[in-house]
Amino acid sequence: MSTRALPEPLRGPGFGSYPARDVAWLLTDLSGVRLEAPTEEREEAIQAGRAHYAESLPVEYQPGEEYQRLFQDALDASAARLAYDVGLITEMILAERGRDAVLVSLARAGTPVGILMRRWAEFAHGLDLPHYAVSIVRARGIDTVALRYLAAHHDPARVMFVDGWTGKGAITRELADALTGHAAATGDRFPADMAVLADPGRCVSVFGTRDDYLIPSACLNSTVSGLVSRTVLNDRLIGPDDFHGAKFYAELGGADVSMRFVDAVCARFGEVAGRVAADWPALAAADRTPDWSGWAAVRRIGEEHGIDNLNLIKPGVGETTRVLLRRVPWKVLARADAGDELAHIRLLAKERGVPVVPVDPDSLPYSCAGLIHPGYSRGGPS
Repeated sequence: MSTRALPEPLRGPGFGSYPARDVAWLLTDLSGVRLEAPTEEREEAIQAGRAHYAESLPVEYQPGEEYQRLFQDALDASAARLAYDVGLITEMILAERGRDAVLVSLARAGTPVGILMRRWAEFAHGLDLPHYAVSIVRARGIDTVALRYLAAHHDPARVMFVDGWTGKGAITRELADALTGHAAATGDRFPADMAVLADPGRCVSVFGTRDDYLIPSACLNSTVSGLVSRTVLNDRLIGPDDFHGAKFYAELGGADVSMRFVDAVCARFGEVAGRVAADWPALAAADRTPDWSGWAAVRRIGEEHGIDNLNLIKPGVGETTRVLLRRVPWKVLARADAGDELAHIRLLAKERGVPVVPVDPDSLPYSCAGLIHPGYSRGGPS
């Protein structure tokens, strides 16, 4: 292991638009590097095996007025529910990790949720929980330099990894495998369980709900995530002693709604506090064993639609949104009984010319699923 001094975290306002007290980013600032590639060019390279998705960035989607209205409508409609689920999950984390828990969100989708959890702990208990954001990359694992930093500053047993939601469970498995390998290599044993607001994939045991509902922070990219890009792991830019990288899109400040999202949910804490206090012990005592039924559903979708690579199937409203924002979508499967909660999905699909296919509710445990174009090339499917 390298003996080089560990890098220091990044904080706002120098990196990201969140207040410095809300999150420390264990990331390398790549803001000055051109990493964006056109969506179609990027998809072709990924599917052809010439590039890994984490080596570049998609061009940031800039929503129009109608889509921005849908985001605000979704936030208005769900803020109280989000506050309730944040309260439930934070109480469970404190029960499992103690009042000196350390929140470690998976950047970037987990970071707004980690901030909300930190804010709940402060609101309900007067606690000032440390909160870090770290990178995890499918097929590459979690940032081990970040794990070294955490182990040097905190008891690993107090760490709870945080994400926004589960899809089919690929990141859940990636995290568990990476932490097992890190423990074998270093002796630092981080608990492998992960806390999420919504677990429609039924693959974690610490969650607020297992319903697949829209968490509005899934609607946008950096402009609801502190103006920070998704994380980058590119050997040309990231050395063995560096944190994984990301960019700070300070130039998008005029469109930033990151704090609007956080403040809207925090404003509802008072009205849900009584229900949270009454309800969380029952959830904690319930059988929360993962059954991985979401993974089984994804396998069925693959068989029905002739998709061998299950990485191209993104179930759940959050993952479907990501497909439409930054991949080359093929089609969207939507439960026939899904209503207004999929309004932004339908708008994005219309903008990109992607069919939305209604499916029998009994056949899909998610509200929807996004299918990435299999065998994509700019000359047409291979």
